[in-house]
Order: sequence, then C-alpha cells, then structure tokens
Amino acid sequence: MTIRVFLILCLLIISPSILQVARCEPDPDAEVVDSAEDGDIGIIGEDAQDFGVGNFGPAPGVETVCVFPKNPSKLVAAGEESELLVGMKNEGDSSISIIAIHASVHPAYDPSYLLQNLTAQAFNNATVPPSAHATFPYVYAVSKFLQSGAYVLVGSIVYEIDQHPYQSTFYNGTIEVTEPGGLLGVESVFLFCLGAALVCLLGFWIRSQIQEFSKKSKKAPKVEVGTKTTDVSMDEWLQGTAYTRSQANKTKKKK
Repeated sequence: MTIRVFLILCLLIISPSILQVARCEPDPDAEVVDSAEDGDIGIIGEDAQDFGVGNFGPAPGVETVCVFPKNPSKLVAAGEESELLVGMKNEGDSSISIIAIHASVHPAYDPSYLLQNLTAQAFNNATVPPSAHATFPYVYAVSKFLQSGAYVLVGSIVYEIDQHPYQSTFYNGTIEVTEPGGLLGVESVFLFCLGAALVCLLGFWIRSQIQEFSKKSKKAPKVEVGTKTTDVSMDEWLQGTAYTRSQANKTKKKK
C-alpha cells in the first residue's frame, strides 16, 4: 500500500497542471455525516506536500460534497488558515482508500489560469467501506499577497479503488478573499477615518448654524425715531399761558 501511494504521489507531481474539473458543485443543504463505525477516517500525514492535478477521473458510485462548517459565507482571510469538510459516499462494491486532498486558487475572470497550488494533505490508512460515508477535514491557507476580491477555489480528493487511482472534484466555486486582521485592514481603517471626518464636518456645520441663529435672536429690535407730536387737547389747554409763549419764541429763534 505504501509503495502504491508513493507511486501515485510521484505521478501527481510530474503530471501537467492542466485542470480537468468535474464541475461537482456543493449542495448547500447537504449534511456531511461521519463515517460508520467500521470505517477508518485515518490521520492527516505530517509530511504534506504540494502536487499538481493528475489525469484521473472520478470513480463510478462515488459521491462527494463540500461544507464550510465555520465559514458559510466563504470569506477567507489572506494568509490565515481556513477549514472545510469533504464528505464522501461510497455506493460501490469495493472499499475506497483515501490518498490526499488538494486544492488550487484561480482568478474569477479566468478560472483556467492557475494562481496558487494550495498545500495538499495526505492521509494514512483512511478508507471508506462499501455503502458507507465519511468526512475528511482539509485545512488550507491562501497566499497573504492575494488582493481582496472574489476567486475560484477548486478542490479535489485523490483516492484508490482496487489499486486504481481516481480523483473527484468536491468543490469548484467562488470564495471571497479578505485582508488579514478583519476590521484592522487598510481599506477598513481608511473608510472608518473618512466616516469620522464626515461626521466631524457635519457637527461643525450644525454648530455654526446654531451660533448664527443665536446671534440673530440676541440683537435688539431697532426703534424708529419720528417727529414728536403734540396732543391737540393739551395745546388747547395751555394756549395763552407762559409755556406756549416760550415755545413760540423758541420756534421763531430756530427760524
């Protein structure tokens, strides 16, 4: 078994990197069930390595599904580890020996162009008996140099049935790569500062309007000064007195 696994991995390493995608889209409503008691999921090998995609096709009677358990929105931080689960159902008559899980990243505008081969995870002594299903974890990390945006993730699982190698694509869809650090990203900080500046400007404008309105309301009303009028009844009552004569003399002097 060890020699066969080594030969398969060597063949995968020297094989061309042309992706032959089986278009196995994940079912968002599907549930990944753990393997039966007699199934051996195996242990992830410590000496995992990068390798290309081989020219193997999927085996008949094998179904795969992919679930992002902790990340249903498929937001992947650049340079940080993410995890997905690969579910495999064996409806054939022979046991399936799991070799490895690997994935690659491609630009959304051209999925045929390879951006990054993600680290592969090799499995030791992992089998799926007939009429059973199993779940296999896959931990990956996209390059920290990837810019934020949508990318295509293509994931495949390599296995062996009766000493024949096969490969099934469990996911071929988009993921959203974000900057590491979440809210502390450069774009997030810039947007936060811009929003704070706009709020401050709005506050200053409202304050200036309030002060202007207060100044206008505090101004005293202007009193118009007109010609002094004399009450007619008062003039008649004082007519012929010394007061009226003095007022007449003042008027003549002014003239």
